[in-house]
Amino acid sequence: MDFLYNIDVQLFYFINNTLANPVTDSFMPFITELNHWKIFYAIMFFYLIIGGGKKGRIAAIILVLLISCSDQFSSNLVKNLSERIRPCNVLPHVHLLVGCTQSFSFPSSHAVNNFAGAVVLSHFYPRFRISFYTGAFLMAISRVFVGVHYPSDVLGGTVIGILIGFLFVYLWGLLNDKFKILKQ
Repeated sequence: MDFLYNIDVQLFYFINNTLANPVTDSFMPFITELNHWKIFYAIMFFYLIIGGGKKGRIAAIILVLLISCSDQFSSNLVKNLSERIRPCNVLPHVHLLVGCTQSFSFPSSHAVNNFAGAVVLSHFYPRFRISFYTGAFLMAISRVFVGVHYPSDVLGGTVIGILIGFLFVYLWGLLNDKFKILKQ
């Protein structure tokens, strides 16, 4: 385990310190801050509800359920089981660009929620798949750049988010097959 932890720490320092520059020092804190995304998420949600037709309303409802479940699963179950301390609380010379909380580090809930959302949105709007996954990746990797997560926290959050997203897509498929809500 020490070997894997050492790789994780080395990757963390590479991303957090070596790749740090004035552009990432400005861009990544902006990307990582959820308050900067509230207006975008609200506009997207209302567009799905109002302008997205039946498919958009279904996607919006699934997203609300999805994020409620994925966030609770990652923040209140997995983090409390892993009890991993954030790198900004244990490593020296962290290039910290945002506040460092005492909450646990694994998995990155930012990664879980954004990748779960990318999977579901890609199911309903496949032609925007690259945009959804690019946004999720930028949000996830920003957590390492700003100094609050190890790369393995982000990788684990990505895997968990993708699995939860596919679970919701699968459940939606079962529901849709049974009740023929949307034509496929």
